[in-house]
Amino acid sequence: MRIAVTYDRDFNLRPLDEAEIIGIINEEIGGLEQYENPGIGSKEVTMSAILSLSPDAIVVSRRFLCPGSYMMSYGKIKYIVTNNKTLQEVLKNLESLKKNLRGDLDEEIYAEEREYL
Repeated sequence: MRIAVTYDRDFNLRPLDEAEIIGIINEEIGGLEQYENPGIGSKEVTMSAILSLSPDAIVVSRRFLCPGSYMMSYGKIKYIVTNNKTLQEVLKNLESLKKNLRGDLDEEIYAEEREYL
C-alpha cells in the first residue's frame, strides 16, 4: 500500500496548503518517499500533485482538505483519519491507523472555516 501524508520540515502533519513535504509511505518497498510540495498555498494543487504519485490512501485530520480537494480525490483514494500530530506518530501507529481506512469522509473533516461578520 502507498499512503500519502503531508507535513512540514519539522515532520509535523500539516493541511495540504501548508505542507512543505508530500510523503508517500511505500509499504511495498518498506520506505518513505519524500517530494517537495509544488502546491503550497493551494489545497487543490497539492491534491493534484498527490494524485499524480498514485497513492492508495491519504492521512488526514480536520481541515487538511477542502471541499475542492476532497471532490478531486473522492473515489480515487481512501482516507485515513488521525489525531496524530507528527509523521513519527503516523509511522509508529500505521497498522492501527490502516484499520480506519475509509472511502468517504464526514463533512466536518473537509469543511472550511466560516467567518461571520
